[in-house]
Amino acid sequence: MSESEKMSESEKDQLIDAQKEVIGILFEVIKRLQTNNDLDQEYFEIMQKGDKNNKRIQDIINEREENSKIVGRLLEQLET
Repeated sequence: MSESEKMSESEKDQLIDAQKEVIGILFEVIKRLQTNNDLDQEYFEIMQKGDKNNKRIQDIINEREENSKIVGRLLEQLET
């Protein structure tokens, strides 16, 4: 195997690793966005019941904010 073929195999391995990382990041982004959608649904159901002092509302808001921060960091990773 020539030197150029060895580098080619190495580059292929690096490309595969990068693709796996991107897929993992995108999977996590999708999972967190879906969680936020589920939390939105729960939030609106609570609000429709008129239970505006429910502790769960604050929990939902906090979890959504955390998910949004994580999604932002994950998307930043994709930029590099």
